[in-house]
Order: sequence, then C-alpha cells, then structure tokens
Amino acid sequence: MWDIILNATGQTLYMVFWSTLLSVILGFFPAIILTLTAPDGLRPNKIVYEALSFIVNVFRSFPFIILLIIIIPFTRFIAGKSIGTTAAIVPLTVSAIPYIARVFETSLRETDPGVIEAARSFGASDWQILFRVYIKESIPRMLNGVVLLIISLVGYSAMAGTVGGGGLGDIAIRYGYQSYNTEYLVICSVILIIFVQLVQMLGNWLYKKIS
Repeated sequence: MWDIILNATGQTLYMVFWSTLLSVILGFFPAIILTLTAPDGLRPNKIVYEALSFIVNVFRSFPFIILLIIIIPFTRFIAGKSIGTTAAIVPLTVSAIPYIARVFETSLRETDPGVIEAARSFGASDWQILFRVYIKESIPRMLNGVVLLIISLVGYSAMAGTVGGGGLGDIAIRYGYQSYNTEYLVICSVILIIFVQLVQMLGNWLYKKIS
C-alpha cells in the first residue's frame, strides 16, 4: 500500500509543481495587460481591458471537472494523450491561468497611488513605474496569491484523478471508494491536508520575510 501511496504522492506533487509554474508564467502577462489598460492604469484602453477581462471571467466560470472534459481535444494536442499525469497538467494550467491573472491584477492595482505619482514626479517612464513600483510593491501580495493557487491546484489535482490523471485523487477513488477500503481514503486525505498546511506555513513565512 505504501508504495502505491508514495508513487501517487509523487504524481500529485509533479502535477501541482508544473501547473503552478506554467500558470504563474502565462498568467503574469494578461495581468500586466489588465493593469496597464485599466481605467486607472498607466495606459487606459477600455476596449482591450474589457475584452481581456471578459475572456478571463469566462474561463474562471467553468467548474474544473467540466473544463477538464471540454478541453480534452486540446489536451490531446498538447500532451499527445488525454489521460495520465502529464496530460492532467494541461487542464490544471488552463484553469489556473485566469485565476492567477486576476489575483496578480488585483495585487498590482492595490499599489499606493501616491507612490506612483511620486515616481512620475521624478520623471520615471511607464515601464520603470511598472517594474520598479507596481511589481516591486506587489510582490508580497502576489506571493500570497501563488500560495492560494497551489492550495487550489492540490484540490483540482485530486479531481483530475477521477478521470485518469493519477495522483492521490486517483488512489482515493480506485483503492478507497470503489474498493470500499477506508484506509486509503483516510491516508490520502491526511497527506493532502499535511501538504496544504506546509504550503500555507511556508507562504506565511516568506510573506513575513519579504514584507
């Protein structure tokens, strides 16, 4: 049993790590565009902002289990297959991108307007303000967003296990629920709880250090 649990734990960590990394990288760009083109942004553009905001909201509206099924052709195109641990990274990333993009946008737009005006008064360009004020001031808040993203992806990875994604969710369903073996359900749940607690503790520690 422990060999199975250990292997499934590795699969869960693999899915969460890569989907977090990819979604943070890919979600950062729409967050920047939303921040720049917002009504109170450095380069307001109502059409761009409203269009991109609508797209983000649409993808955020899909329950993960439905999105998982809808994008199966896209998953097969990217990963070469629609089931398996690596294939599960695709829907996990797609579902996480709009979430983290909105979190990053909110974090960036919470920057003190007084600091921005002070940078303008010193002759800073828009790009200097973006990187040296917006992003620099928002790093602690963005870090909190990444921690919340990781915790969400842990739950999503468990759901991915129900459709052949592997990981602890798959073990809990196949060996626990379908085989009426409560021990597997309990152990998988405990491991997920411990992992979430560790992530949250690490995130709180980093937040204090950065702040």
